[in-house]
Amino acid sequence: MNIALWVVAGLLAVVYVAVGCMKLLRGKSLQDRMPWAQSFPDVVIRFIGLCEVAGALGLVLPQATGTAVWLTPLAAAGLTVLQLLAILVHVRRGETQQLTVNVVLLILALVVAVGRYAEWTTAGS
Repeated sequence: MNIALWVVAGLLAVVYVAVGCMKLLRGKSLQDRMPWAQSFPDVVIRFIGLCEVAGALGLVLPQATGTAVWLTPLAAAGLTVLQLLAILVHVRRGETQQLTVNVVLLILALVVAVGRYAEWTTAGS
């Protein structure tokens, strides 16, 4: 199970670092590639990118270092909430063509959150 969680967390981290950096660096100019960006101020788009990068780091670094491993399920839960909000925005705007990607990311983040939480609680007992 640990290997599966590492694989899922690693894949999620790669996706969220890539997409998060893009939002962080380009901000509002992403509206040509991401139509939803026109509905939000530049600072909000950059904040979302920052949250994605921080979440990606939180998926991997605590587990890799063995320090504050409780942060990993917390980061995964945060990314789950982020995807729920993204799904809400896309549904409200009628942008349902890529909703599957959001749902898959949500499920994978939830798997890591539950798996690492269960691992953390049983290790502490």
